Amino acid sequence: MTSTLNPQSALIYVMVVVSASDAQMSDAELHTIGDIVRSVRVFEGFDENKIIPVARECAAILQEREGFNAVLGLVKEALTPHLRETAYALGLDIALADAPVLPEENRVLQRLKTELGIDRLVAAALERAAIVRHYRVTA
Repeated sequence: MTSTLNPQSALIYVMVVVSASDAQMSDAELHTIGDIVRSVRVFEGFDENKIIPVARECAAILQEREGFNAVLGLVKEALTPHLRETAYALGLDIALADAPVLPEENRVLQRLKTELGIDRLVAAALERAAIVRHYRVTA
């Protein structure tokens, strides 16, 4: 059976799910999604004009009954174990884009970690790295 999503679209789905978890996609989160697609190596060759259509597809699925579970299934099916770790790391970046991380975002991240089978030590390392990347200098 082949996946209905390509890996790059699955990664965008993860970012959309985290962003939409609090029922509002902030400008900071949307900007971060665009920046990630334009700059992270895993998206090389991906047409950035497809970000919005892919995000809309994900949002439409999320509106359905059991939509979140459907999205998680599609993402898991489309990603290799290595790219599942990448997905979790990208989800963390979206959650931290407009810190602090809200309880809803944390619940989605926990579910992603479980469903994608992210090892707890790997998860801890990814979480710490994301926090460090998002530090701000205070005056």
